[in-house]
Amino acid sequence: MYPPWSHGENNPVESRGLEFTVPEVDNLPDFHGNPINPRLSIFVGGNYFFAMAPLIQAFEKKHPELKGKIYYETIPPGLLAEQIRQGGTITVGNMTWTVRADVYAAGLRRIDSTIKDGYATGPAIPYATNTLTIMVPKGNPARISSLSDLGKPGVRLVMPNPAFEGIGRQIKNSLAKAGGEELVRAVYETKVKNGETLLTHIHHRQSPLYLMQGKADAGVTWQSEAIFQEQAGNPIGHVAIPDEQNATGIYAVAMVKGAPHRAEGKKWIDFLKSPEAQQIFGRFGFKSYQGETPK
Repeated sequence: MYPPWSHGENNPVESRGLEFTVPEVDNLPDFHGNPINPRLSIFVGGNYFFAMAPLIQAFEKKHPELKGKIYYETIPPGLLAEQIRQGGTITVGNMTWTVRADVYAAGLRRIDSTIKDGYATGPAIPYATNTLTIMVPKGNPARISSLSDLGKPGVRLVMPNPAFEGIGRQIKNSLAKAGGEELVRAVYETKVKNGETLLTHIHHRQSPLYLMQGKADAGVTWQSEAIFQEQAGNPIGHVAIPDEQNATGIYAVAMVKGAPHRAEGKKWIDFLKSPEAQQIFGRFGFKSYQGETPK
């Protein structure tokens, strides 16, 4: 159950050299490809890491000159924004490397703020939307049926950390719709203090991992993440959130200021709105952006 769950399919390089893939030792599932002299570097908020492999494959068919020359990262969007502010330098364990991103994709609000701060250039281009769901272990042993159940004593949660996950804001809005500020405080304050809510550091991987490890009974995620886990055959299920309590996330992309490969970045941005890309997003429950206003 330890990531990566993609069996190597998310690595877009052609020559891998020495294969040293030892579970729990080499755990860098959010960094893909060769960071040395790529022709296109993509920073994308990690909540659709699972869609990137088929997206890259489809993109390379349209642009074969870039095959094997793409690098991308899928850590949380707030951390990507900080890496951009740090000039593209990041340290994981004993390894430090620098990659200057060409394009940055995340929630629309995050992209707008990155442009405002001067680290990306407009316009922000929306291309897909997503909604929330409650992710549970297969069979839903805690019998979670609604957002209100998450506030009950004894129900253990794994929840995105609002400090760097934009989804945290949308989750709080949904909790408030379902049970008012009392439910928000129960999930994100009371339960955090008493240990019944675990806050994630890598939300899109830790939520299902903690559920499968038996550390939590439920957690709110984007529905696409639950759909992916189910498609992958992992022991995960989900409980739908009614429309009147749900939230819509809008995904957008922009060019990073000073991007070293602007022409290639423009090709990727154009590709995200193409029928091929939209069909891939649709496999996981995403919808095409139609000018929706966030709920």
